[in-house]
Amino acid sequence: MGRKQKKEKIVYIDDGRTLADMSGVKGSGLTPRPDDRPPIRFGDAWKTYWSAVKMMLPVTLVFVAGMALVYFLAWLVFKFA
Repeated sequence: MGRKQKKEKIVYIDDGRTLADMSGVKGSGLTPRPDDRPPIRFGDAWKTYWSAVKMMLPVTLVFVAGMALVYFLAWLVFKFA
């Protein structure tokens, strides 16, 4: 058998910064909105919001119906068992 290699010992140095210190982080890389674009109107924002809700609504209803079915089956099992 050969000799075991020593593991490298990791040394942590406390430099006094906290995890919330974001001073060294550069910007997100997103460019700011140009000033020549008009602001978003309420109607446009509402259409975007409602289209997202319409996508999520059927999935949410199926999930809630499934949870109600599981609850009803569990109620039947414990009621008559």
